[in-house]
Amino acid sequence: MRRTSRIIRILRSPDNPTPVPRTRGTVRAVAAVAAGVLALSLTACGGDDDSGDDDKDGGTEGTGTTVTLPKLDGASLEVAAVWTGAEQANFKKVLAEFEKRTGAKVTFVPAQDPIINFLGSKIAGGAPPDVALLPQPGAIKQAVDKGWAKPLGAEATKELAENYSQGWQDIGKVDGKQYGVYYKAANKSLIWYNTQVFENAGASEPKTWDELLTTAQTVYDSGVTPFSVGGAEGWTLTDWFENVYLSQAGPEKYDQLARHEIKWTDPSVKEALTTLAEIWGKKDYVAGGARGALQTDFPNSVTQTFTGGDQPKAGMVYEGDFAQVNIVQAGAEVGTDAKVFPFPAVGDTAPVVSGGDAAVILEDSEAAQALVTFLASPDAAGIQAKLGGYLSPNRNVPNSAYPNAVQQKMAKALIDAGDDFRFDMSDQAPQAFGGTPGKGEWKALQDFLRNPKDVAGTQAKLEADAAAAYGN
Repeated sequence: MRRTSRIIRILRSPDNPTPVPRTRGTVRAVAAVAAGVLALSLTACGGDDDSGDDDKDGGTEGTGTTVTLPKLDGASLEVAAVWTGAEQANFKKVLAEFEKRTGAKVTFVPAQDPIINFLGSKIAGGAPPDVALLPQPGAIKQAVDKGWAKPLGAEATKELAENYSQGWQDIGKVDGKQYGVYYKAANKSLIWYNTQVFENAGASEPKTWDELLTTAQTVYDSGVTPFSVGGAEGWTLTDWFENVYLSQAGPEKYDQLARHEIKWTDPSVKEALTTLAEIWGKKDYVAGGARGALQTDFPNSVTQTFTGGDQPKAGMVYEGDFAQVNIVQAGAEVGTDAKVFPFPAVGDTAPVVSGGDAAVILEDSEAAQALVTFLASPDAAGIQAKLGGYLSPNRNVPNSAYPNAVQQKMAKALIDAGDDFRFDMSDQAPQAFGGTPGKGEWKALQDFLRNPKDVAGTQAKLEADAAAAYGN
């Protein structure tokens, strides 16, 4: 479940609702996303009956039309994605609606990370899926470069143009041709917490990193481990690093590191890793210790925070809006049992992160083109929006389709961000460095979680792997 490939990076003042952009191209995104995320602070999340009526008035509204699809009786399709659990189950309901409308039969194929390697083995065996959901922008280019991906046809391109901002269209292009439809998005600068734990401890929502450490100590003193970390999946650790690094080092350094224009041995990386170690290296601050965290996958990192009554395995868990699916699986109610605060400011500004997964055609056919056309429509996105744990960059999905005020705020902020995007650092990197289990950044940060004292060694390993992957 590599939930987020494209990451919007925006900065917001922690003390002032007026955002403070640091680079050209972030201004509109800052204003929109900051407003939405600040609104999360949790009247929006606190079980208030006013669950987003203002947002329904101010949010995007549907087109009032239904996408036209061909009759495809007898056609069969396979769709591959690295989605599991409720996320996979909810997407299957979207596919079921496509089957109902067209008569085609669609089979979901569970993929493994890295999905490019998974697809390569399928293609080598002569059995590629018809459509794949690719969770990294570099993966789309790789699929094009390898001759696997097929351009979108006229109907899919038309549907995309009607429903997506130019920026979301452009990130699905390679060499000027449209290959991807960003079906799914996410906000990944959130820390969820068990409200009963916070109430028992007398803890409050922090706005800065220092306040987060104080809150963690308060939770610890109450008898509950502060953090749950899904360290078995390296992408969660890159997200931790990227939030800290962006806020602390600033966007200029962030962009330079993303392009490997500065080395991972740069002092700014040392500072970010040292900051992370204030949590990862603090005795008894991580559920199960480093060993336990490295055996905990993302879904379990969430559910163990919201099971066990007022004595769960941890009081807080970091990750995106999609954690709501796992919170519900744990039997907790978002806005009552589980609340959320924005990732705190480490430096002068706090990061806001969003991302997505793109549908790409591998086996061109009328049925495959129709499915991607459907996924580009508000019809498809609206189905999954109602089920929770999902955000769409489709601007014609009614804001009221989202099931709670938290997601309505996030969705509106995402759409209001318009065309201004900044991409996740690990997803901009060559996949061997930024997106492969057991290699590169994922492995180096897992090793760092195991031994947070080894800042210099971690930097050296990151730089060696980056230099090899980038070729410089």
